[in-house]
Amino acid sequence: MRAWVPLTAALFCSLAWAGSLESCASRCHEQFDRDAVCQCDHRCPEHGDCCDDYEHLCAAEEDPTEPEPFPEVKEEAPDSNLYSAPSSCQGRCREAFNRHHACHCNDRCQKFGNCCEDFESLCGDHGGFSHSSDAITKEELQSISEKIYSVDTNKAQKEDIILNRQNCITPSETGDQVDRCPNLLFTYVNEKLFSKPTYVAFINLLNNYQRATGHGEHFTAQQLAEQDVFLREIMKTAVMKELYGFLHHQNRYSSEQEFIDDLKNMWFGLYSRGNEEGDSSGFEHVFSGEVKKGKVTGFHNWIRFYLQEKEGLVDYYSHVYDGPWESYPDVLGMQFNWDGYYKEVGSAFIGSSPEFEFALYSLCFIARPGKVCQLSLGGYPLSIQTYTWDKTTYGNGKKYIATAYVATSTQ
Repeated sequence: MRAWVPLTAALFCSLAWAGSLESCASRCHEQFDRDAVCQCDHRCPEHGDCCDDYEHLCAAEEDPTEPEPFPEVKEEAPDSNLYSAPSSCQGRCREAFNRHHACHCNDRCQKFGNCCEDFESLCGDHGGFSHSSDAITKEELQSISEKIYSVDTNKAQKEDIILNRQNCITPSETGDQVDRCPNLLFTYVNEKLFSKPTYVAFINLLNNYQRATGHGEHFTAQQLAEQDVFLREIMKTAVMKELYGFLHHQNRYSSEQEFIDDLKNMWFGLYSRGNEEGDSSGFEHVFSGEVKKGKVTGFHNWIRFYLQEKEGLVDYYSHVYDGPWESYPDVLGMQFNWDGYYKEVGSAFIGSSPEFEFALYSLCFIARPGKVCQLSLGGYPLSIQTYTWDKTTYGNGKKYIATAYVATSTQ
């Protein structure tokens, strides 16, 4: 770890997530790009190949004060609610945008500040998760993230990991695909960490997936059981007990079993990113990594990176950001080649326990689905971006995790 870098260095050696071809930032309504991992043209909703943030960045760009509905989330009101008072959300929750209404009740009205007054009380289920309740405040998120940070006893200690970061590049260089680091990123890792129960359970999951999208995942009974073992082991930790206690207090879950069941669905439930049914999941994308259209997508986990680097399958190229923490977990934004496929900018916690990452990503997905989630770790600000998978749902309209990653550690 290293001390907080000077401002000038931070500007040049900072995160560059927005420029990635996994995002629609600065790409809205561009022409089809066959080299891009995902698309931002006006026809991508028809073809199902939009970037995860297309709805948020591009769908309303023509008239930002009057958002048009994203095709996949249109819902028809039941016959008994064909007429709804225009000043109320009664019978109108999640309806398609109608420019003739005085106020709105769709998923994006909060972003544009045009919700009806009773939107939160009638429709505020926060992406389909358990129980309507008061919104979780930024201050509450920062408080619970600090508590989770403080109780992560399974994290690496300073002597457990030696990193060789080598060359830090500018954001403009992340697309160059040049290997500027001749040595491994991980000089040393104390593998006794991996004998801890949550690490064992986590590592057992990593090789259960086909990394190429478009190939359906078919799990054995043993592999399905490993998902349950992982959830059972992490729920024994103080990290996940803090998270559940917080969400229970916020009326998001009425029991621990309800919470566990929802975690299993949102993280391990299968959906289709490619042409075959059930070829992806939130866990596979975020922690194990995927390859789509010749590019690495997801892959935001240090344990996976270390194990693949140890096998000679990952080649560390450079980094564009190094976090301010002087102990683990830290954050690194890096470029690398994964067995022939390039990752332009991949953020990862370094030295965190599996339950710590799982807890923070879950917290942000539940509290701020599809939005930037502002946390605090050891007194430093940190933001996590999540995206929901909107094409298919589980349960009563609940959404799967499309992705989750560290977006920045500055405010």
